[in-house]
Amino acid sequence: MLSIILNILLFVAVLAILILVHEFGHFIVAKKSGIRVDEFGLGFPPKLWGRKYGETTYTLNALPFGGFVKIFGEDPNDENTNGPDRARSFVHKPRYIQAAVLVAGVTFNFLFACLLLSVGFMVGMPSSVDEGYSQYTKDKHILITKVGELSPASSAGLSVGDAIISVGSVDKILQGDALTSKNIQDFVASHGDQSLAVTYKRAGESKTVSITPIVNAIEGRSLPAVGIAMEEVGTVVLPIHLAFYEGFRFASSLFVETIKGLYGLIAGAFSGHSDLSQVTGPVGIVGMVGEASRMGFIYLLTFTSLISINLAVVNLLPFPALDGGRLLFVGIEAIKRTPINTKVVNTLNFAGFAILIILMLVVTFQDVLKLFR
Repeated sequence: MLSIILNILLFVAVLAILILVHEFGHFIVAKKSGIRVDEFGLGFPPKLWGRKYGETTYTLNALPFGGFVKIFGEDPNDENTNGPDRARSFVHKPRYIQAAVLVAGVTFNFLFACLLLSVGFMVGMPSSVDEGYSQYTKDKHILITKVGELSPASSAGLSVGDAIISVGSVDKILQGDALTSKNIQDFVASHGDQSLAVTYKRAGESKTVSITPIVNAIEGRSLPAVGIAMEEVGTVVLPIHLAFYEGFRFASSLFVETIKGLYGLIAGAFSGHSDLSQVTGPVGIVGMVGEASRMGFIYLLTFTSLISINLAVVNLLPFPALDGGRLLFVGIEAIKRTPINTKVVNTLNFAGFAILIILMLVVTFQDVLKLFR
């Protein structure tokens, strides 16, 4: 029970930081553009605490799954369209400024992910040895990345994430610098159906199991195998300039892959091929954050950067109430050179927000059901 509470608190803290970063992007660009910002809120109402500094009220709200910046004129009405302070209204700013304010949240989430990953590479990031930074890699070891169903390795209890320490037979042992993926494959293949002693480490504990290879077709040849895929990994510690380069490159790759994954999910939903039950909501992420924290600080850092990128990508969707939806309205107004009817905009944003809340509740309900399966 205590671990669940700690996981929830950790998840709320991670979410609060990411939302703070996102909303700060909108906030600072709006401020620098001369737009009035009425409220900066963390969480959704009801309000627990609030204090006004200058013209902006800063609030802490009861529901931790969100946050907002109340920008004067973002939701058009008579006051911000025709009132005395209309010159400082969002709707009266040039379209490029409006677009900059809307994109700022997504941009800050992406940059924050870059920063987290860069720090990870400075401290020490688990990575493949084949990534081109072998000279900066320490603690190299062979990691099991896949275990075949009904294979000798599976029967012996090996699983993904186990680190192989040695592989031995009655007359020879493979360990230390000689322990590479290719050497292990060759060793297994050369020992036919002999029983092999495989020593591995899991969660800091070393164990040895006996495995007898079986003949499988590998690369068109029939060779003895134990049924695992392996990768040589280590801890990459980069100098600051390379760390920032790799942080940006890694974040960019995650950003592109997240877009592809989301596109596939949405396209599959319309064609009936997506399994939406696999979508994880707040309850599911609580467990994932807890698991990442138990694996270590770097894993939590990497997972937080992934959530930040997901938050950025989802907000770019051209859906009402999201930044992408508001950006779409700005684009339409720029093309037609006249504002969209304020009632239409506000109605669509309200409807979009309601749909998002319903979707979040549905996904959360599915997460809860998974706990009892």
